[in-house]
Amino acid sequence: MDIQNERRRLLGAESGDQDPTGLMSEQDAYLSKVKNRKLYLATLASVLGPMSFGFVLGYSSPAIPELKKISNPHLRLDDDQASWFGSIVTLGAAVGGLLGGWMVEKIGRKLSLMLCALPFVFGFTIIIAAQNVWMFYAGRVLTGLASGVTSLVVPLYISETAHEKVRGLLGSCVQLMVVLGIMGVYLGGLFMDWRWLAICCSIPPTLLMVSMCFMPETPRYLLSKGKRREAENALHFLRGPDAPVEWECTRIEEACEEQGSSFHLSDLRDPGIYKPLMIGVMLMVFQQMTGINAIMFYAETIFKQAHFENSDLASVIIALIQVVFTAIAALIMDKAGRKILLTISGVAMMISTTTFGVYFYLMPKPPSTPSPLDVQSAVGAEPHADLTWLALTSMAIFISGFAIGWGPIPWLIMSEVIPIRVRGFAGAAVVLTNWGMAFVVTKTFQDMMLGLTSAGTFWLFSCMCALNIVFTIFLVPETKGKTLEQIEAIFRGTSGP
Repeated sequence: MDIQNERRRLLGAESGDQDPTGLMSEQDAYLSKVKNRKLYLATLASVLGPMSFGFVLGYSSPAIPELKKISNPHLRLDDDQASWFGSIVTLGAAVGGLLGGWMVEKIGRKLSLMLCALPFVFGFTIIIAAQNVWMFYAGRVLTGLASGVTSLVVPLYISETAHEKVRGLLGSCVQLMVVLGIMGVYLGGLFMDWRWLAICCSIPPTLLMVSMCFMPETPRYLLSKGKRREAENALHFLRGPDAPVEWECTRIEEACEEQGSSFHLSDLRDPGIYKPLMIGVMLMVFQQMTGINAIMFYAETIFKQAHFENSDLASVIIALIQVVFTAIAALIMDKAGRKILLTISGVAMMISTTTFGVYFYLMPKPPSTPSPLDVQSAVGAEPHADLTWLALTSMAIFISGFAIGWGPIPWLIMSEVIPIRVRGFAGAAVVLTNWGMAFVVTKTFQDMMLGLTSAGTFWLFSCMCALNIVFTIFLVPETKGKTLEQIEAIFRGTSGP
C-alpha cells in the first residue's frame, strides 16, 4: 500500500477515487495530464513506412498491363513473368520479416525503421534503370525486403509509444497508410508511365528516413536495455511536459523484471509466450486466406475479366473505398473493440466473396481463355450487362469489410499481445507467416482461377472467411483499453501490474 500511495502522490490523484482498487484511478490521473501532440507527430513519421510498402503493393497493378505491351523486348513481360513481378515482392518481404526481427532487438525500433528506407529507394532505383526483366525482379525483391521490415517494426514502434486510450486509433493508421499508398499509386498510374510512377514511389521512404531522425526510440525498448534516463526523456517527448512519466517508467520496469531479460526456445512452453504467438500467426494466415492480396495485386485484370471497360478507374474507386473504411475503423477502434470489428469484417467478406462467385458462375465463358487474367472478350457481356452491378457491389463490400477489420486489426493485435522480450523472434515469425502466405496466394491465384474456375476461387475465399469468424469468436482476446502490461498478464494468468 505504501507504493500505491506514493504513486497516487506522484500522479496528483486525490484519495477516495471512484475505483476501489486504485488502479484505474492511477491510469486516469496519469492520462489526464498527457498531451498527445508529439505522439501523433511520431506516429505520422513512422507510418510513412507503411505508405511506402502500400506503394510497393499497388505498383504492380498499373505497371503490369503496361509492361506486357512495352515495345522493348528485353523489358516486356509475358504472363508468367508478370505473375512473378506481382508476387516476388512477398518473398522479399518474408525475408524482411526475419531480418526485422533481428534488427529490432539489436539496434532498436527507431534505427531499424530509418535503415529500411534504403532498400525501398534502391529497389525503385533499380526498377527505374532496368535493362532487363531480372532487374525488375531485383528491384521488387529489395522493395519487398523493406516492406517486410517495415510491417514488423512500425506496429511495434506505435504500440510501444502510444498509450492505451489511443493505441487502437494510432495502430490502425498502419493499415490506413498502406491503403493510402495503394490508392496513390493507382491514381498515379492513370497519368504516369511505369518509370515516373517508380520515381514517385521513392519519395515516401526518403521522407521516412529524414523525419525519424527527430523522433525518439520507444520507452519500452530503452527500459529493456536498462536506459531509464533515456526512457524518461522519450516519455517526456511523447506524453508532454506535465505528465509524471516516472510512474509509467516504473510500471514498465516492473513488467520487464517480471518477464526476465532473455529469451530461449525452451520459453515457448510458457503459455504467456506460445498463446499470443499462435494467435498472431493464425491471424496472419486467415488475413491472407481471405484473398485480399491476390485481389489487390490483380485488381485491374479482375475487373477486365468481369467486363468492366474502365478497369483502371474501377481499381481507384475500390482503393478509395478501402481508405474510407480503414479510416472509419481507426476512429471507432478504441470504442467498438477489436473482436466485434473482426467478426463484422469476416461476415461481410464471406457474403461478398460468395456473391462474387455466383456472378462469375452466371457469366458466360468466352470461347477461348488462354489466361484467366487476360480475358478481354466481350462475348456474353451483353446478355448479362444487368449483372455487372453485382460484381462491383460484391467487390466494394469485400474491400470495405476487409478494411474495417481484417486489414488493420491483425497487425494491431500482433503488436499488442506479443511480450516485449520475444518481440524480435515472435514478430519475425508472425510477419514471415503473413508474407509467406501472401506469396502462396498471389502466386497460385492464376492457377486457382484456371483449376477451380473464377467462381470456385471466390467460393474458396468465402470458406476461409467463415473459418476466421469462428477463430475470432472463440480464440481472439479483446485488448481494447488495456495496457500492454495488462495484456501480457492475461496470458500469464496473473493480475495486471
